[in-house]
Amino acid sequence: MTNASSGKHFHLSISLRAFLNIGKGIGRTLLAQDCLLCQAASGGRLLCQACARELPTAASACPRCAAPGADAAECGACLADPPHYDASCAAFIYAYPVDALIQAFKYGGQLALAGLFARELYRRIGGAGGVDLIMPLPLHPVRLAERGYNQSAELAKVLSRLSGIAMDARLARRVRNTAAQTALPWRERATNMRGAFACGGDLAGLRIAVVDDVMTTGATLDEFARTLKKSGAARVENWVVARTARDV
Repeated sequence: MTNASSGKHFHLSISLRAFLNIGKGIGRTLLAQDCLLCQAASGGRLLCQACARELPTAASACPRCAAPGADAAECGACLADPPHYDASCAAFIYAYPVDALIQAFKYGGQLALAGLFARELYRRIGGAGGVDLIMPLPLHPVRLAERGYNQSAELAKVLSRLSGIAMDARLARRVRNTAAQTALPWRERATNMRGAFACGGDLAGLRIAVVDDVMTTGATLDEFARTLKKSGAARVENWVVARTARDV
């Protein structure tokens, strides 16, 4: 074999290996993925149909705070101390495995879950008539720098595309880097959030949908709704992925 012939076969061999490597990559992309929860084949979805059906939802909930178990009327807590927001809708109950999925989305960088959560939330909302603007709950700049993204904004982007309603993540901001709500007793959470937000825009007459991942006591969303209404918002409703039970 001549040197020229050897060189030719050498280059063909490299090209073939490169082609095979590309083919393997394409094959991995085209193969059906596994369910995040049970690892069964799930096609192009993050969860298989069986696991998706098992995600915990509330058969009934308070229309104002989305607390599970309430009937069509507002719950006793909302009647006794009405929050500043007017309505809430949650896609799921914050229980296993939804809690694990949200943790992966919020802290593990699993941003693909935004699509799964937002689609189910939009289905539960049953359309978005009566909303003029979607706003994600703001993160303080320090938290945003630590995490690298605002999970609420990722959800809001998808909900905006699904609904055709404009999203604005800049009108309002978080001005106080408050202690984590999960570390505080329920009774201290409202005080912890006081003055945490500011809104620099004119929301006169607008009906706002605020997007967040988890609603626990509602103290954070209540303070944000108070801020938005001070800027003229006519109505504020919450769209959240999951709502905790009262005793969480």
